[in-house]
Amino acid sequence: MNIIVIVSGGIAAYKSLDLVRKLKKDGHNIKVIMTENATKFVTELSFQTLSSNYVYTDTFVEQNKKEIQHISLNKWADKVIVVPGTANIIAKIASGISDDLATTFISAINDFSKIYICPSMNTNMYENPITQGNIYKLRQLGYNFISPTEGELACGDVGKGKLPDIEDIIDEIFKNNDFIGKSVIVTAGPTKEYIDPVRYISNPSSGKMGISIAEEFAMQGAKVILISSTNYKPVLKNIKHISIVSAYDMFQAVKKYSDNADIIVKSAAVSDYRPVITYDKKVKKQLENLEIELERTEDILKYLGKNKKENQILVGFAAETNNVIEYAKEKIKNKNLDYIVANDVSKKDVGFGTNDNEVF
Repeated sequence: MNIIVIVSGGIAAYKSLDLVRKLKKDGHNIKVIMTENATKFVTELSFQTLSSNYVYTDTFVEQNKKEIQHISLNKWADKVIVVPGTANIIAKIASGISDDLATTFISAINDFSKIYICPSMNTNMYENPITQGNIYKLRQLGYNFISPTEGELACGDVGKGKLPDIEDIIDEIFKNNDFIGKSVIVTAGPTKEYIDPVRYISNPSSGKMGISIAEEFAMQGAKVILISSTNYKPVLKNIKHISIVSAYDMFQAVKKYSDNADIIVKSAAVSDYRPVITYDKKVKKQLENLEIELERTEDILKYLGKNKKENQILVGFAAETNNVIEYAKEKIKNKNLDYIVANDVSKKDVGFGTNDNEVF
């Protein structure tokens, strides 16, 4: 496999030498791009010796005068590893800045799924909301991130920001073929049950959880059908987005595709009730109270459990505000699930619409 290793200017740059050595030993073809700051920590000669290839540092020094360097390298590379991923280079990539060979090279890549960034920096820098926002933005676009570990940092602080062991980085990069050939359905986001053209019954779900799950399956080789009410435009080519509005719409889409699915993950927050009567014009405010009769929506998860195919894996979600474990255990039995993910949505910062979650 042809691999580009991008080394940026962090103290962990010396660990990239071991990464190049091990990748080369495993039979991969390695080329290294160094930022100017990286050359302050390690030398070009070290990487040239370990990779047996010329080391690239300057946008304007072309090895082959017949080629445009950052484009030819892009076509050559099967995977790109940014290690260490400093706050600076992550910010540049997220902002589309192309002021050196490394960032110019990355800006020419249209398949973000082949890029792996390994953040390494001080804990405060890593947890800075701007850095986290940049990481989130790039994740949403399809970039892969290998999270740092906790430990003693170069500055003497102890916290998250340490580059993982090189073996762990390699394992993470090459694990992403676990679901090749598998067909996966993921449902995400809320459903909307309209009362009239401008009012509906729904919930605060953002769909972030389901979208993240769909993208992870896709990055590990699965063909994914994402059934969702969210305004989502897939970046990865192996995600097909089916746009729905109501619980009935989602039910029809799930029924259509479920027979051929190896794995179904029902992470959507489906409305349990809908109005019996809907109005085709906006209901005007009146002096009297308005009573709306509700009826049960289709129980999609129960249908899937009842009609589960042999060797098909069914995963449910349980968003609760109390008795989380008890309700989840009851649901996994009643719906004939293989797995269930339960979370307490009453908890601050880990409920609906947040970037983080905490689950059982």
